[in-house]
Amino acid sequence: MSKLFKIIGGVAIINILARLFGFGREVVIGRQYGTSTVADAIATAYTIPNFIYLVLGGALTTAFISVYHSSKMDKPLFVRKAFTTVVLSATLVTVVIIALTNPILHLFFKELNEEDYTLVRNLFLWMMPSSIVLVMSTWMSGLLNINDRFQLSSLAILLYNATFVSIGFALTKWLGPESYGVGAMVSAVLMGLFLYWGIKRADLSSLKPSFGMPTDIKRMWWLALPILFGGASLQFYFVIHRIAAGGLGEGAISSINYASKLTGFPQAILMTAVTTVIYPMLAKKEGEGDTDMIKKLYKKGMLYMVVLLVPTTVFCYIFAEPLIQLVFGFDEKSIILTVPVFKVFALSMFFLAANTYITRFYYAKGNSIMPIIFSLISVFGINIGIIYAFVDQIGAQAIAYGTVISAAVNFLLLAGYARFKWKL
Repeated sequence: MSKLFKIIGGVAIINILARLFGFGREVVIGRQYGTSTVADAIATAYTIPNFIYLVLGGALTTAFISVYHSSKMDKPLFVRKAFTTVVLSATLVTVVIIALTNPILHLFFKELNEEDYTLVRNLFLWMMPSSIVLVMSTWMSGLLNINDRFQLSSLAILLYNATFVSIGFALTKWLGPESYGVGAMVSAVLMGLFLYWGIKRADLSSLKPSFGMPTDIKRMWWLALPILFGGASLQFYFVIHRIAAGGLGEGAISSINYASKLTGFPQAILMTAVTTVIYPMLAKKEGEGDTDMIKKLYKKGMLYMVVLLVPTTVFCYIFAEPLIQLVFGFDEKSIILTVPVFKVFALSMFFLAANTYITRFYYAKGNSIMPIIFSLISVFGINIGIIYAFVDQIGAQAIAYGTVISAAVNFLLLAGYARFKWKL
C-alpha cells in the first residue's frame, strides 16, 4: 500500500506541474481578454474538442484497460486492433462534427455579429482536428499505464499544457486570439508524438493498423458504450454551462469558465493522479478476486479526498474575491461577474472528485450501467431543472447551484449503491 501511494505521489507532482500550465492558460486568457466576447469565443471553441477527448478517449481507454487483462487474444494483436478502432472512431466523430460546424456554433451563440462569429468559427476549426490526436493520446497513455509507465503518460500532459499556453501567449501579438487555436493543434500533435516515442522506446507494442472485430474488440465496445454515455453525461455539465450562459449577456460564458476551472483545479490534480495509478490496479485486482484490497483502496481514497478537499472548499469560499483578483487580475466588472459564481462552484469540489473516484470502482467491477442511470438523473434531471428554474432570478449562479446540487445527489446515489452492492 505504501508503495502504491509513493507512486501516486510521484505522479501527483508531475500532474501538479501539468495542471498549473493548463490552468495557466485560463489565467493568461483572463488577463488578456477578461470576460469579453473574445474570451467567450475561446472557451466555447475548446469545449467540443475537449468533450470528445474526455468522453470518447476516456471510454475507449477505460474499456481497453479492463478487457486487456482478461483478453484471450494474442496481446500485441489485441493492442493493434484496439488502437485501429480508436483512431477510426475519433476520426469519424471529428469529421461529422466539423461538417456540422455552423449549427453547433449557432447552438452556443444565439446572437453574434459577423466579425465575432468569424472569430469563433476560425478558432473552432483550428481546435477540432486536435481531438483526433487527443483521443489517440489518451489511449496511448492507457497502454503506458498498463505497463507501469505512469510518469511518462503524466509528462505527456505536462508537455501538452505547457506548449498550449506558450504558443497561445507568444503568438497573440501576431495572430490575436486565433493563436490559441494554433496552440491547441500543435500541442496535441507534440503530445501524440511524445507518447508514441515512449511506447516505441519501451518496446511495448506495435501500433500498425489491424482491422477486424474479433470477440475481445466487440467486448471492448460493449463495455465502452455505457462508459461513453456515462462520461458524456458528466461532461455535459460544461456543455450545459455554455448553452445556458449563452443568453445571459457578454462575459457570462467566460466568467463561468474561469470559476469552474479554478474550482476544478485542486480536485483535478488529486483525481488525475489517483485514477491514473489506481484504475489499472483495480482492474487487475478485480480479475484476481482480491476484494479486501479493493475495499482498502476505496476507503483510503475517500478519506484522502475529505481531508484534502473540504478545507480547500472552505478556503476558496471565504477568500473568493482576493483569490480571483490574484489569479486573473480582473477589473471590477469581471470580478463582480465571476466571484459569486466561483463561491457556489467551490461547494462542488468534493462531490465531483468523489463521483469520478467511485465510478472507477464500478467500471473495475464491470458495472458501467448504474453510473449512467445516476448521471442521467443528476445531470439531465436535477441539474437542468435547477438551472432553468432559477436562471431568470439569479443568472449565472443558477448554473453553479445546478452543478453543486446535482453532483451531491450523484455522489449519494453512487456511494449508497456501492455500499449496498459491494459493501464498499
